[in-house]
Amino acid sequence: MTEPVLRIALADDQALVRAGLKSLLESLGGVAVVVEAADGNALLEALATTPVDVVLSDIRMPGLSGPDALRALRARGDRTPVILLTTFDDSALLLEAVEAGAQGFLLKDAAPEDLVEAIRAVARGESLLQPVATEPVRARYAYREQAAPKTHFTEREVSILRLLAGGYSNKEIARSLFLAEGTVKNYVSDILDKLETRDRTRAVLKAITLRVI
Repeated sequence: MTEPVLRIALADDQALVRAGLKSLLESLGGVAVVVEAADGNALLEALATTPVDVVLSDIRMPGLSGPDALRALRARGDRTPVILLTTFDDSALLLEAVEAGAQGFLLKDAAPEDLVEAIRAVARGESLLQPVATEPVRARYAYREQAAPKTHFTEREVSILRLLAGGYSNKEIARSLFLAEGTVKNYVSDILDKLETRDRTRAVLKAITLRVI
């Protein structure tokens, strides 16, 4: 069965980058860029009248940045999944994206196929983060996360947490560890419960802070 075409909003202050991303995404099929914006304000205005399945936004734009536009979206009740893109491999930007409520964070040099898969993943309700150094995350969150996990983690759970930190989906984790996808889903539920978090992104951040991974 053919997957439905996903409607995408694309925000980037560089016209050439927008044109290039649009061309690459649409050439692979399965997505259609129906909104283009040069900054966060233009993005918010367009999304008020044109619904989309996923927002793809540069993290740094003049005027209203990607994270600020995302906060404004959430404030007005818009829960559309958002992927923030950046040129720089900087863990501080990842933290900014997470704190703003992004479902995805990717470098602009990601392969087009990976970007399309990321779009499909967040449209399905998953989170996707590229791997980053853990020390800056610990330093930023150490003061917030004082409570230890309910119980110790098994070796298998630690392996799955590390893959979650790398942005792997349940299907990809199952393939990597030779497990059934349903088994991975159960492991992830147990991990979230032990870390007392409701989503994968915050589970990874808390696991890093507590030195579980």
